[in-house]
Amino acid sequence: MSQLVTKEAPDFTAQAVMPDNSFADLKLSSYRGKHVILFFYPLDFTFVCPSEIIAFDKELSKFKEKGAEVIGVSVDSHYTHLAWKETPVSKGGIGKIEYPLVSDLNKNISRDYGVLVDDSVALRGLFLIDKEGIVRHAVVNDLSLGRSTNEALRMLSALQFTEEYGEVCPANWAEGEEAMKATAEGVAEYLSKHAV
Repeated sequence: MSQLVTKEAPDFTAQAVMPDNSFADLKLSSYRGKHVILFFYPLDFTFVCPSEIIAFDKELSKFKEKGAEVIGVSVDSHYTHLAWKETPVSKGGIGKIEYPLVSDLNKNISRDYGVLVDDSVALRGLFLIDKEGIVRHAVVNDLSLGRSTNEALRMLSALQFTEEYGEVCPANWAEGEEAMKATAEGVAEYLSKHAV
């Protein structure tokens, strides 16, 4: 998984359930020109997964404001994705999610991203892909550990900041905070002003 950082994101075309509940072929490379949060989750109709999927949906407007798209992937069929969307949250469903859910039934996408475990399901991998299709950040969690949408947003902001200003983002950097120049002097100046 980590070996993908700085490399081109493996492209794929796969069936997806779109925000309007239609089925469509989703091609990752068609998102070039936008930042993409591509995240994998183990299975539909499980426990931690709906909390993450709904959390990303609740924050979707923040990702969109930054020009980023969110795409979810699991090894379920697109029919199962649709059934899960059509199941009320009160009955274990996810409701009307406003971003695509991709079917990786043959497990090739999960395999290409290095998150397939025991040839069974995907670990909770998240990949931040830049406008040119290059993976700039990747994190993977075990099955029982949910991810933070706030951290995904923070990393998106950091990437966009470095792309725009050419500076680097220190530990715990948050949008609106000072960054530092990628020089010995820049680091020394930053550290002299901030107790790290």
